Amino acid sequence: MATYVIVGGVAGGAGTAARLRRLDEKAEIIMFERGEHISFANCGLPYYAGGVITDRSRLFVMTPEKFKEALNVEAKVRHEVVSINRNEKTVKVKNLATGSEYEQAYDALILSPGASPVKPPIPGIDDPDIMSLRSVSDIDRIKTRIDREDTKSAVVVGAGFIGLEMAENLKERGLDVTVVEALDQVMNVIDYDMAAIVQQHLRDKDIRLKLKDGVSSFARKGSILEITLSSGTVLKTDMVILSIGVRPDTALAREAGLEVAQNGAIKVDEFFATSDPSIRAVGDAIEFRSPLTGLPVTVPLAGPANKQARLCADNIVKGNTRPYGGTIATSIAKIFDITVASTGLTGKNLERAGLPWAEAVTHSGSHAGYYPNSLQIAVKILYHPETGKLWGAQAVGFDGADKRIDVLAAYIKKEGTVHDLAEFEQAYAPPFSSAKDPINMVGFIAENALDKLTRTITWKEAEALRKNGAFMLDVRTKEEFDLGSIPGAVLIPNTELRNRLAEVPKDREIVVNCGMGLRGYLAERILRENGYARVSNLTGGYKTWKAATLEVEYLTNPPAQTEAAHAQPALFDKNAQVIEEDGSPRRHGNEKAIVIDACGLQCPGPIIRLKQEAGNMESGDRIRIQATDPGFARDVKAWCSLTGNELISLTSESGKIDAVIEKGGPKPVLSGRSAAAAPLSGATLIVFSNDFDKALASFVLANGAAATGKDVTMFFTFWGLSVLRKKHPGRVKKDVMGKMFGAMLPAHMGKLSLSSMNFAGMGPVMMKTRMKQKHVDQLESMVSQARMAGIRMVACQMSMDIMGITKEELIDGVEIGGVATYMEAASASGVNLFV
Repeated sequence: MATYVIVGGVAGGAGTAARLRRLDEKAEIIMFERGEHISFANCGLPYYAGGVITDRSRLFVMTPEKFKEALNVEAKVRHEVVSINRNEKTVKVKNLATGSEYEQAYDALILSPGASPVKPPIPGIDDPDIMSLRSVSDIDRIKTRIDREDTKSAVVVGAGFIGLEMAENLKERGLDVTVVEALDQVMNVIDYDMAAIVQQHLRDKDIRLKLKDGVSSFARKGSILEITLSSGTVLKTDMVILSIGVRPDTALAREAGLEVAQNGAIKVDEFFATSDPSIRAVGDAIEFRSPLTGLPVTVPLAGPANKQARLCADNIVKGNTRPYGGTIATSIAKIFDITVASTGLTGKNLERAGLPWAEAVTHSGSHAGYYPNSLQIAVKILYHPETGKLWGAQAVGFDGADKRIDVLAAYIKKEGTVHDLAEFEQAYAPPFSSAKDPINMVGFIAENALDKLTRTITWKEAEALRKNGAFMLDVRTKEEFDLGSIPGAVLIPNTELRNRLAEVPKDREIVVNCGMGLRGYLAERILRENGYARVSNLTGGYKTWKAATLEVEYLTNPPAQTEAAHAQPALFDKNAQVIEEDGSPRRHGNEKAIVIDACGLQCPGPIIRLKQEAGNMESGDRIRIQATDPGFARDVKAWCSLTGNELISLTSESGKIDAVIEKGGPKPVLSGRSAAAAPLSGATLIVFSNDFDKALASFVLANGAAATGKDVTMFFTFWGLSVLRKKHPGRVKKDVMGKMFGAMLPAHMGKLSLSSMNFAGMGPVMMKTRMKQKHVDQLESMVSQARMAGIRMVACQMSMDIMGITKEELIDGVEIGGVATYMEAASASGVNLFV
């Protein structure tokens, strides 16, 4: 009779024990678990904290008593294996309840120690209100703290799956929540452009994000915890959840002399054998070869651990007959209303592995758009640019992300290609899918790229081409273009392109974009068939570009501006009684009340429907519109601002956006005393000159206006752009004319000359010395003050293009805009100055 000893429970250990019993009825099977529970739903712990799971007992999958009764397995909790004697094939076990120790012999030993939360040596990290989440006892502590009446806020450190699931559940409990992440994005298992969608959704749910910023220290200040970040920002909170990763818990294996990897994981072969053939290991603590890259990996996921347990038991009882093919790390999470899923390799993984790759992105409805409740989903694949072999995939959306990622994972595990996706046959009916499923669509896009019918580029590549002088061709409708566009883009709708080819240059690189990629492809084919060779289509379209670049702006903006942006949440309701019980907008007076169902329509469909209905209404009438396009929340705000209509309320639930708009009337022309009485709270300055004294005067006036409470915008154009140039911009690629202008312009604000009395450069030196003597702030200090005061600094895109100045040369926090940006600010300004 064989004796099998298992160290550790939960998925790996308990799963191995169950399979061993089914294969060997007569064996003695003993499992040691140092915790209080042999098997629990650790993935459900965040939802118990949030109150979604209300019955604590439902977290427990199996108890020692049930294990003994059903499987005749001796499961000993609160028993820790403290050492392994490989020569004698025994383990020393400590009863944590009594402190006694004893030896247990084995024929086969299975290690399933799992992983433990990373806890770096940060000052103050041992405060009792700083907690990690890995076990039932952890969640009990966390839930007790949440339940206290004095718990109003929480900071989650780490924005992986567990961190964001905890952030959601803490918010659902009514806490004010901030997430701190040292990387520049949440969820490192997806690419930046997909993470951007998640980040915007988190901000819509009033979660504060502090990205690219780590924790320097924790400090107790009475009842409050102060967290100092690497940037110097100080956060105050009641409790902290640490979720900055896990490391293999393999001290026992190391002390036994088993071979371990650089990260501490136990090295195993394809049959889960360690460097000792009598000892096997499974679960979060093992290292094995990736089936995609061939490189060693550690994947701490419950799904793979369960499958490893089954195979490991088979190989123990039957001999080494069932090799493990590895895992491609398929994972999924619910974050408020959206689902985030990933499988295989990301772009970062592929770069590290040195593998060639391309990508395709599509934004689609979860099912047929004409059938109710079609919700948006973004699907991305990464593939070999020559063979089409699938490397990885990601899906983010309000519905249907789970079934798409499962199909993609199956193809990737079986070494499928993009051709398989194009030919994928799904169960189709309008409530479930579209005739061309999103999986088909990404397959079509990639297949067209392989067949050289299109050259798709990413948002990053598009940005690089734009900055190098590419012709940015936007082929959307005018309504879409007016709501936002790539800086410098020229609008030629794809339906007009054939008749306007003369407006498209043949001597420049051309980047085509539409809303999501399809119209861009159609336009690209028109251009290529008419002799244009240097044409690229932006994969994912403006929707992907906007999401990604908006997040880049969040990172580059000064902290004060980022906080200001957060203080104006995307969703609001300034008239909570606006909707009647029957679902219609509240009437006041004799106005019309129209309800528009734009669900299932993709951009610009909802805005076009809104525009059509608004055109038939009178001032004071109200429209309620419901849409499922995620960008509609921002689009409707921009549309109201552009058209003079008033956004009464904007709410979102389960992926459905609900907006109420009141039709505005014609703006009265004010004159005389009426105009003087109009409350114009802004001030605008056009900075045209690069003279030191004029730049100085501009910032003196701007800072003074800001100090009086005015919203100040400074618009820098032509020579004035020199004021914004960085001192050390690094290497910037330019054309010949751009280099000539750059050489002739002042290198940065410290090199500006005086408009009079310059004296070959001596004048500015004398002026700065005089300013110092008179305790007048230097220009650099005034610029810093302006940024801290929230003064908006806008660089003219047209002037930048003409002068050959790139965004990389400008100081941080500067917006890029055009005349419309200035005019919008000027319309709300009582002071307009040209310097």
